[in-house]
Amino acid sequence: MGAKLLFRQKNIYPNGDIVEMKIWRVPDSDDKPHGLKYSLVYIQNGKIILGFDNAEGKGDHKHYKGREYNYDFKSVDKLIKDFYGIIEKIRSGKQ
Repeated sequence: MGAKLLFRQKNIYPNGDIVEMKIWRVPDSDDKPHGLKYSLVYIQNGKIILGFDNAEGKGDHKHYKGREYNYDFKSVDKLIKDFYGIIEKIRSGKQ
């Protein structure tokens, strides 16, 4: 079974910032035990500021301020909530 796109959304803020989220159903594996592949990015001025993904062989993690951090995936809802929580802090100047 190949990857099946479950969700895709792209929002562009009036100032040009971009939020894009993609989630696929994939077979369970060591690095994707939840059977999901995902990529969520927040882009400002053409540069990725924040990203959550589970690229091949890396497992669940996030990219922020040029560093990579482990991410404890619990559910899609929590993933999106965590992602937008950080975006709100960035946009408000609190991060």
